Amino acid sequence: MSLTITEECIYCDVCRPACPNKAISAGNEYYEIDPNFCTECIGHYDVPQCQQVCPVDCIPLLPELAETKEQLWEKFVRITE
Repeated sequence: MSLTITEECIYCDVCRPACPNKAISAGNEYYEIDPNFCTECIGHYDVPQCQQVCPVDCIPLLPELAETKEQLWEKFVRITE
């Protein structure tokens, strides 16, 4: 998972319900993404839904944490079994 939510998050709660894997939860100051459940929407959508709905564009992709599409697909299969 290479998505993260930055401190620019305004805690609006738009991203959490958009996540099909329920990988987003409320943190102390901003929302957080659980890397064990985030598949970047692989298996559900063509693009990460949290990024699509975020009004402040605070959910960047971090290339240094990237997983392959195969790894993301395997995670999707594991968490949806």
